[in-house]
Amino acid sequence: MPDPAPDAAPDPGAPDPAAPPVSSRDAARQLPPDAPIAMPIQDFRAMGAGGGPLAATDDAMGGAATARSVVTSPEGMLSRRLLLFLLTSLIATTASAAVQDSLLGDGIDLWDVALLALFFPLFGWIAFGFLTSLIGFILLMTGMHPGFVPAPRNRGNLIGKTAVLVPIYNEDVDAVFGRIARMMHDVDAAGEAGSFAFFVLSDSGEDAEPRERAAWAMLAARSQVPLHYRRRTANVARKPGNVADWVSRFGGAYDHMMMLDADSLMSAEAMIGMAQVMESRPSVGLLQTVPTIYGGTTLFQRWMQFNSRLYGPISTAGLVWWSGAEASFWGHNAMIRTRAFAESCGLPVLPGAAPFGGAIMSHDMVEAALLRRRGWAVHLIMIDDSYEEFPPTLIDMAVRDRRWAQGNIQHLQLLNSDGFHWVNRLQLLIGASAYMTSPAWLVLILTTIAQAFAGESKLVEATTSARVLAMTVVLLFGPKLLGIIWAVSDTARREAFGGARAIISSTLAEIPLSMLSAPIIMLTQTMDLISIFRGQPSGWNPQNRDRDGLTIRAVLPRYRWHLVAGVALLALSPAVPVTALWLAPVTLGLLLSPWLASWTASNAAGEAAMRHGLFQVPRTGIDQLPATEASALRAIAH
Repeated sequence: MPDPAPDAAPDPGAPDPAAPPVSSRDAARQLPPDAPIAMPIQDFRAMGAGGGPLAATDDAMGGAATARSVVTSPEGMLSRRLLLFLLTSLIATTASAAVQDSLLGDGIDLWDVALLALFFPLFGWIAFGFLTSLIGFILLMTGMHPGFVPAPRNRGNLIGKTAVLVPIYNEDVDAVFGRIARMMHDVDAAGEAGSFAFFVLSDSGEDAEPRERAAWAMLAARSQVPLHYRRRTANVARKPGNVADWVSRFGGAYDHMMMLDADSLMSAEAMIGMAQVMESRPSVGLLQTVPTIYGGTTLFQRWMQFNSRLYGPISTAGLVWWSGAEASFWGHNAMIRTRAFAESCGLPVLPGAAPFGGAIMSHDMVEAALLRRRGWAVHLIMIDDSYEEFPPTLIDMAVRDRRWAQGNIQHLQLLNSDGFHWVNRLQLLIGASAYMTSPAWLVLILTTIAQAFAGESKLVEATTSARVLAMTVVLLFGPKLLGIIWAVSDTARREAFGGARAIISSTLAEIPLSMLSAPIIMLTQTMDLISIFRGQPSGWNPQNRDRDGLTIRAVLPRYRWHLVAGVALLALSPAVPVTALWLAPVTLGLLLSPWLASWTASNAAGEAAMRHGLFQVPRTGIDQLPATEASALRAIAH
């Protein structure tokens, strides 16, 4: 996000006086000539003519402002969304009606009202997720495409230029430049070295610059694909400010920009195909891929990697089906039309103090809404060879989620922004609700316990009814069963997962892990939200992408309140035995939280799971890189 007073800030692209000297030849390669482009700060209260969305300019549309984004969206989007909404409401209402019969049988009291108020939205939340997966499953099994056309495989030469942006912040230099080397090699081998240029946009500390610059100089000298490097001396507005600075200074020379994270990886075929889509569809402002998790080594990573590969495709297909031209942006592994981004996405600083005021943290979803506000289409696209890493431990995931939670809660004050498409408003609300459900589940549990002590375990009694119990099981475990059916239905896909027996065994191992980790995540997110509402910001620390093991001593302080909650539930069990039985997975998960976090953080545990045939996933294009070529890329990175 750009600084509200950019003229007052130091030049982010200026050389650091303390950095090693750069030769004239290196200086010429380090950054290309400036190609400025205006990136005005947006006003969330600005409306277009007639009170509608702001119109895209003809210049930003490449002379095609009359081509409206609706042409890229499948027909019947309103009907699709209405169907999904009605089915979600029907399922939640049916379950709530069964619960209501039990709760109101002897009159209504405050506990009954509280339970119903919590039960309906929470049941609707899991119903929405199930229906999205069910729709995606039907589409994939029938061979129907869920929405926007995929990137073409038979392509001609590209016309425009694409900048591949890799913002970094105190990352592992060898790992980052190794991934960049892989992508540059692919682009060069595909014959499109002149159509792409890579930019490493560093916000790292001064101590990291010598290694970053040395890696850049070595790789840039050996590649036909241009590679540029810039370290900002003032980290204005973090990653959004880093990108905004590049757009304002160099964006005019590039038709598109491919946004990557430090752990992102994409094949040349994917990048070239997306660029061709952008060239053939002038009204598309952004294409968001669904990254595949790769490179898992700890048990936690392998477990998450298996989940995303087995259950992710059906959920994604359903999401593509209803999102249309109003898809969201996840901040990386996406291609963006540069001028559209410049004219639409200059982010203001929100009024008020942090954590709600100040810099917009979860900028990506807001940028998608701003692009759509000016008429640009934003699409989710299902293609192969788009990859990202996953946090190595439960704790590292929680640290990342803490930042996301603050950013998503911040979106609540943007829901009434002028000109936003109603689907974008819904996505902002869903993003915030994803974290608000954790305290809601916790309150529901506490309310149920309080009701049990009052001698009225009516919610437990209601949920033991055959109808509600069957619906709950279907909604929670249905997507897993659909994922298994999808995986085993195709011979090649089934064998890629290790065969039907490996798929079923891995799922049976994954289910108890998910059940035990759910209460841990619930309490962690609840505590994080409390700290956010108390005004405690998340900070900005480098992400830990590589870890092998956590000791119990290191983990215990993080989970002391989880243990306290688990012991409390265990102590209450004799007084409310029926309720305690239903809450047994919650109690057990909280009591085992430090040991689960420590065990799943181990590479040895991950390797043991693989030896026993658990959590196998299809090999990716990264895994199939020839050994000699992989060695050459490592040599370049070092």
